[in-house]
Amino acid sequence: MDISQFQDVVAFARNGEVEAVNFYKDCAKRTIRPAMKEAFLEMANEEQLHVQMLDNFKPKTVDQIKVRIIPDLKISDYLIDMEFSPDMNYQDLLILAMKREEAAHNLYLHLAHEQGDSDVIKLFNLLAQEEARHKNRLEREYDEIVLKNN
Repeated sequence: MDISQFQDVVAFARNGEVEAVNFYKDCAKRTIRPAMKEAFLEMANEEQLHVQMLDNFKPKTVDQIKVRIIPDLKISDYLIDMEFSPDMNYQDLLILAMKREEAAHNLYLHLAHEQGDSDVIKLFNLLAQEEARHKNRLEREYDEIVLKNN
């Protein structure tokens, strides 16, 4: 992969992660629930870690990528998309976040399958793995807090 293509891929991914940071920060500002504010800020921090990872990502790093399979509980597959609401409850927050992480994961997988360059494929698969990890964390939380308590 040439350096300009690599930089374009990283910039595209970084822009998506910055958008996620800004979305969660905006939700934190607009929510009327203190616990939700804290949860949104935690999600923004998680996404900021992705931005930092991409800022430090170098072409030679691609060879060191080890993509793991992250278990998919598929909880979000059976839930409808949520829109942000300032008075949303924790269950709705989890659904909103799961659906966003699911969409990002699917986007990165799609982009990986559209590529011909193995380095770009590895990079998109790494990003898909990160989104799957977040989705898994949110789905486990949803299972523990919502599903097991109903």
